[in-house]
Amino acid sequence: MDRRKFIGTLAGGLVALPIAADAQQPRKTPRVGWLSSSAAAMNESFLDAYRQAMRERGYIEGQTVITEYRSPDGRVDRLADLATELVNVPVDVIVTSGTPASLAAKHATQTIPIVFAASADPVGAGVIVSLARPGGNVTGLSLMSSDLSGKRMELLREALPRVSRTTILWDISNPGMALRVKETQVAADRSRVTLLRIGVRNLDELESALGGLSIDRPDVVLVTAEPFTLRHRERIVDFLVQQRIPAMFEDRAFVDAGGLMSYGPSIRDNFRQAATYVDKILKGAKPEDLPVSQPTKFELVINLKTAKAIGLTLPQPLLLRADELIQ
Repeated sequence: MDRRKFIGTLAGGLVALPIAADAQQPRKTPRVGWLSSSAAAMNESFLDAYRQAMRERGYIEGQTVITEYRSPDGRVDRLADLATELVNVPVDVIVTSGTPASLAAKHATQTIPIVFAASADPVGAGVIVSLARPGGNVTGLSLMSSDLSGKRMELLREALPRVSRTTILWDISNPGMALRVKETQVAADRSRVTLLRIGVRNLDELESALGGLSIDRPDVVLVTAEPFTLRHRERIVDFLVQQRIPAMFEDRAFVDAGGLMSYGPSIRDNFRQAATYVDKILKGAKPEDLPVSQPTKFELVINLKTAKAIGLTLPQPLLLRADELIQ
């Protein structure tokens, strides 16, 4: 064999050997961390939507992806430690549910990608810089839509044309809800409806607030959807039904528990879309290059059994607009 050909063949073989050896190495199974603000925010129905979307992309839990779940069991002060746990595992990406969990994850790491599946006001709460250019290692899906509060007020006026006094019940310790309350105030002022804000931080304050509502009764109550209110939704709903006070909720979980009606984005859809972000990041995309998505799918759910129980007859046009009627 010609000496130059022999050397070229040998050199080519030496170059090819590492490539072939690398191709035979088993790929690392990606590890995803889930950090929830509460057990309620880690709703199994939401997680099922996420898991299904992951399966559609080839990620099977326990086989082609490993998932680490963390939830503080009602103790939000534990979120920082749980976030640190996930960082130390380590995981390849952290998915969060709820603004407190998103902030805890952001404070725990500036390098591991973070995807928030549901955040009420990620910009206002300081989770990201902007929706279009989130910056840093965080991106995800917002629950905010500029006209949501106005739409809820419009639906309330349609259901109760004579409404003049409204109360909004929310978790004052959740920074993600501050903008929502402000927008509700603007919508109430536009509709010439008096709005009373009641912020609570714990169960004692919630019970005190409910006691006050039984004395100074509003025409209707608006309840925000967040870890605290979701965790105590049955107590809130039972009280409002017993007092025969109509209520509008931000999430259908309250209506499924017996609340009158809800209007808001489909959180299940958000969790499904979170899988898209996780998939892109595991394939090399950077969070800073993935703009934050805003909700596009909204649903109006009405509980007819509750309407009957509180003696409320809802107008037919409103019922026809509902995405679901619970009989």
